[in-house]
Amino acid sequence: MTGIIIPIEFIPLTMRSQEITTDDQFFALCQANRDLRIERTAQGEVIFMSPTGAETGNRNSKLTQQLANWTDTDGTGIGFDSSTGFILPNGAKRSPDAAWIKLSRWQLLSLEQKAKFAPICPDFVVELRSVSDRLSDLQEKMVEYIENGATLGWLIDRTTKKVYVYRPQLDLECLDHPKSIDASPHLQGFNLNLEKIW
Repeated sequence: MTGIIIPIEFIPLTMRSQEITTDDQFFALCQANRDLRIERTAQGEVIFMSPTGAETGNRNSKLTQQLANWTDTDGTGIGFDSSTGFILPNGAKRSPDAAWIKLSRWQLLSLEQKAKFAPICPDFVVELRSVSDRLSDLQEKMVEYIENGATLGWLIDRTTKKVYVYRPQLDLECLDHPKSIDASPHLQGFNLNLEKIW
């Protein structure tokens, strides 16, 4: 009998744990496994993902750098990188590749809430697809962000050079190999240079 070999880096490990029932327990699990990206679905499934490859990590740093530069200049909100976890209103614990929250919403959180996974859905989220990501999984995640309060979401697929734009109550928009993408009016004046991402 011939076995099928599947590269382990292409399969996120998913488990359902009865022992991880509180946000504090999940936060402790993530702190104890800092080399992994760990998310938890609204249904309680814990998903373990390996760190990205070097090329994707480089592109993600270019994405975060551009968002951080604009955020510093604009001053109306704060940005986050891919290591930040958020607790969405539906209970899911997610870590988008880049995120931004209006300052007025962020300031409503307590210092204790900000120190852990903040119980808030970002206003703006970006997911950057790596070769090990299933497009359908990321698309479901983008819909979840919008359903939980995000006003704008970008799914950037480097493999096909497409950008999927998600907004509440609007049809999904797919841009084919754009050189840049503008986040206005949600993030007025933020224009992401995609030449540095492709």
